[in-house]
This record gives sequence, structure tokens and C-alpha cells, in this order.
Amino acid sequence: MRVTNRAARAILSRSKPQARFFGKSSFLSKRASLSTYSSYEYPWASEPPEITKTTAIEASKQQPSQKVYQAPDPRDPFDDSNAMAATEREALRTKQQESLSQLSLKTALPITKSVPSHIPNNVPADQLETPKVQVTQLANGVRVVSQETYGQVSCIGVVCGVSSRLETAQESGVTNLLEVLAFGSTEQYSALEIQHLLQDLGATRFVNTGREQSLYCIDLLRPNVDKAMELLQQVLLKPQFTQEEVDHAKQALEYQAMDMPPQLILGEALQAAAYGIDQQLGQPHLVTPQSLHNLTPDLVNSYWERHMLSNPNSLVIAGAGVRHEYLVEMADKHFGHLKQAKNTVIAATTPSIYRGGEDRRTLPTTEGLTNVAVGLHVGGWHTDSLVPACVLQTLLGGGNSFSAGGPGKGMYSRLYRQVLNRYSWAESAEAFTSFHDESGVWGISGSTVPHKAREMVQVFAEHLARLAVEPVSDEELSRARNMLKCNVLTQLESRLVLFEDLGRQILTYNKREDIHTTCERIDAVTQADVQELANMALKQPPTVAAVGDDVTQVPFQEEVAQWFR
Repeated sequence: MRVTNRAARAILSRSKPQARFFGKSSFLSKRASLSTYSSYEYPWASEPPEITKTTAIEASKQQPSQKVYQAPDPRDPFDDSNAMAATEREALRTKQQESLSQLSLKTALPITKSVPSHIPNNVPADQLETPKVQVTQLANGVRVVSQETYGQVSCIGVVCGVSSRLETAQESGVTNLLEVLAFGSTEQYSALEIQHLLQDLGATRFVNTGREQSLYCIDLLRPNVDKAMELLQQVLLKPQFTQEEVDHAKQALEYQAMDMPPQLILGEALQAAAYGIDQQLGQPHLVTPQSLHNLTPDLVNSYWERHMLSNPNSLVIAGAGVRHEYLVEMADKHFGHLKQAKNTVIAATTPSIYRGGEDRRTLPTTEGLTNVAVGLHVGGWHTDSLVPACVLQTLLGGGNSFSAGGPGKGMYSRLYRQVLNRYSWAESAEAFTSFHDESGVWGISGSTVPHKAREMVQVFAEHLARLAVEPVSDEELSRARNMLKCNVLTQLESRLVLFEDLGRQILTYNKREDIHTTCERIDAVTQADVQELANMALKQPPTVAAVGDDVTQVPFQEEVAQWFR
């Protein structure tokens, strides 16, 4: 830290000289008062600072010690004074032992002489059965999927069809609110008791809501799976959604909106521009200040009743690191009683049609940058263009202008080599994909200073057009395929990612594709596939989204569309 001598003199003139102390606490207090400065603090000062010297004795007289000593306990429970007789001491020890023997310690994991049945046998690795995905459907339509990991930690939870695309205009933002309300008070537990219970189970909970699916899971020690399943039942089937909790969650969302990263807002703008706010995929997922006031406990309960409690067909219970038979038993016990609604109207998924368009939002940012995105249409989860689009995203790659690492971090991707390393004004440039059930968007997003926003959009459009005109090189394609396989395989080593992959694939496809098939599909992507995907995308109008302090320099969508013709 360096302070100019003028600033130092100004501060000194407003404060009285005090004694200097040469200890950590006294040094900090002296720094806080800013009364004097030493050559140790400011060795680069151009003028000699005023230095005062005092002895330790003088300092102790000027400012007595603030340390507080606790008075000794007059009862002397540990007989520090050695005043008790030997017989008295022995009688007290016997009494203490009797009281300790009567204590009943409650633990989530009691120690027993025999190995609990839910813990797999300890056998050599070469004798273990290769983990495989197992799927069971309960009588009421709830699906259960699991894969063994042979570890002592499990991840279990629920992936469901509760999503923001099902919200009505009056319910806008309720799914985002539910993410904050998750693991709140239930019929059996208060919110604080749930937090203590998670600690006792050695557990961590995760919640994620989106436009098409929501995820609730608990990562915990394997012997406590049954208790975690009971807790999930309370959280998902018997939540309270009290007025106090709803108000607190709404306040938390208000604070989040005040410091919302512009990248998240850009994603919302991209969806609205691509599909229009009158379609399910174009309506906002994040709560807005206007919609926040409409959210009440009754509205939240009504939404939850329709889409969670009355719709077991959209429920998938998944587990990573748990025996399938045991998970099915627990799922049937806690979720097998749910019944599909017949009289209650459940909002249906209405297909959204890609339109293309623009959405620009002027918002203050901390860095003063303009964030832009240029998107094109691509098929959804059930189309053949899914894997080629993922390979293309990896091939383009990108990231921030500052990144440490080598080829494994994507430093050899096209956007790093031809955008971030070429244009000094490019703060970030990264390829993105956004897939949905019936449609998707892929493209390039980035950030730059406002007066370079137009040039950045031109560069992005040029790279998108080149994909349709020039075949990608064999080296780029091979690197992209290998890197995508590496990313997929590495991510699946995580227990949480494995749980999420199991649940989402079953909910989306009603099956889980094995990793060998996935790698084969990635390797099968050719230069012609990539070029065809780009050509098909350019036949539809592009999407342009912009967020920042100044978005006036971003070209309009009609002009960008002309560049591709």
C-alpha cells in the first residue's frame, strides 16, 4: 500500500499524535487511527515522514491493556486447589461415571458389530460387477434409475418436469422462486431443523430449476440414504410455503436482481428474441420486478400441486452410488402413493417455433462493457443435429481474454486463435448451445467496449458464415471430437453429474444412452455434417441479443440477416 505525502499530511493534521505499539493488534489499531507513519510502512516516500518513538514502559502507561481476565470459578469443580480429600474425590468420580453410563447418544450412524445390509461386501475390484444403469417404473408412473459406484457416498434426488415454460402469465417467476424456497419448512420439520438434519447426515443439498426441468438432490454418506429419501419426501410432497418464507425468498431474489451478472440477462434476452415472449420458450425464466409482486403462498401452492403432486409421470428418482433394489424400495415407500391427476388440469407443453429477432437491454454493469450474442436455429434434444452441434461448439470454443492453461483449456479452439488472440478489444468470445425438447439455438456470445460492439457482431457473423462456406480442417475436427469426449467422460466421474445425467436422460428420452454409444456418435461426426448444420441454420433469420450500459452500437437484426444472404 502506498499513500502520497500530501494525503499523509492531510490525515496527520486532523488527528492527534498517539503512542506507537509494536505488536500485531496495536499495529492494526495504529494503522486505523493513521496518526503517524514509519519507514517500514512507506519505504518509497519521497519525503521523510514524521516518526515518533516511545519505550514499552511509556506506551503501557499511556494506553493500558484491554485484555479481560475471567475471574476464577469459586466452586473449583476440578479441584485445582487440591482441597478435596481422597474419599471425596473418589465418590465424585463414581457419581460422574454413573451419570455418563445413563447417557443415550443419538447418532445417524450407529456402530454395530455386524456390517449393515445396505453396505456392499468388501471384495477385490476384479470380482465386482461392472456398474450398469438400471431402470424401474413404479405402478403410479414414477421412474427410478440408478447406477452403482461402489463408493461410501451416494447422490440421490428427483428430476421432475416442473419448469418455467409451464407458467401462466400470472405465475411468471414462480419456478425461479421455488429454487430459493427449496428445503424450507415442511409438515414435520422447520427450515432450521432441515439444515441441522442435513448436517447430521453428512449431506449437502443441491437445487436447480430451468425452462424444462427441475432438479432436487442430496449428496450424503451412503448409510443414510433411507433418511435422505424420507427428507426428500417431506421437502417435495409436504412443503409449507409459509408467508414468512415466501417474503424472505422474494427479498433474496430482489437482492440477486440488483447484482445479476449480465451474462444471465443476455441468456434471457436471447430466448425472448429467438422465440418471442408469447411462446413458452421465450417467456422469462428469471423473476422480474413486475412479476415478483404477484407471487403469493397460495399461488405457489397451487402451482406445486398441479405440476409436482398431481403429476407422478413427470417424476424421475435417480441415484448414483446406491443399490437399485434398495432405491426402488425407498422410492415406492415414499413416492409410490402419488396418483396422476384426472380432474385437475395440468398445463401442457405447447411447442415453440423459432422465429429469430432481437432483444437489446440497457442496464448498468460494473465493467461498462457491452455483451452481445448472435444465435442461429438448431434442432432440439430429439434431432440428429444434436451431436454435430455439440462438436461444433467445442470446435469454436472460446472463453475470456485471460485464461491460464494449455490445449486442455480450449486455448487452441478457433475463437481463441482467431478472435481473442487477434483483437485486443475482445474481452470474451465463446460459442454456446441452448437445447430444448423441440428446438434449440447455437451461436457465439461475447463482450467488448461499447464502441467496438458493431465490429464484434461483424466478426461473429463472419465466423458463423465461414462454417457454411468452408469445410473445417481435419485437425480442428479431430481435436474437437477428442476434446468433447474428454469433457463428457471427465464430467461423468463426478457423482453429482452422473446423478443429473441419469435423471435428465430418463425424463427426456425414457432411456439412458451408454457412454460407448455416445463416443461412437461423436466420432461419427464429419466435416459434411458440420457444414450442413451451418447451412441449414443460415436459412432461418438470426437472433441478436445485447445487454450493457450502451447498446446503441449493436447492429439491428435486419442488418445482420442481410450479411448472411
